[in-house]
Amino acid sequence: MTADSYQKTTATLVAYTAEDGRWVKVYGPWTANVGENGIAPPGQKREGDGRTPSGTYGFDFMFGIKPNPGVKFPYRQVFSYDKWDDDPTSPLYNEWVDTRYADPGANPESMMNPPAYNYGAVIAYNTKARTPYLGSAIFLHVSTGAPTAGCVSLPVDELLQVLRWMDPKHSPQIDIRVA
Repeated sequence: MTADSYQKTTATLVAYTAEDGRWVKVYGPWTANVGENGIAPPGQKREGDGRTPSGTYGFDFMFGIKPNPGVKFPYRQVFSYDKWDDDPTSPLYNEWVDTRYADPGANPESMMNPPAYNYGAVIAYNTKARTPYLGSAIFLHVSTGAPTAGCVSLPVDELLQVLRWMDPKHSPQIDIRVA
């Protein structure tokens, strides 16, 4: 996915697959929404800055308020008690939290966020190290027609094509960059 500049709030998304040692286009080019403050230069993403992190990332799992649309990744259905811990001081920072069993920190993000979270995939940005203040809750989700808080979004029909196509056995990645 490529934006024209770090300040742009849209980028061009093209999905490729490797065939016989070369890249073959599968989907796109499509216009994706990114952070309301654009894309963060490498290493500069911070919690709450409204920027999408630049870099190359895998995907952890898929989720949605609506039932599994037929994806190959593990899928989590969203319920009212599901939150994302955006609190850098919390021990569960940058994790999905079931509030029936754990504390999601201060001001958690509700995963019950239609239509944006009707379907989505967790972009594996800072999900392993979970380094405080480097940013959390970076998803590929349904577009609302506006820039995001730092995620990547596509219109629902395009998003569902990509989500159904991605297969964890091929370790898909998203490359977020500026031209």
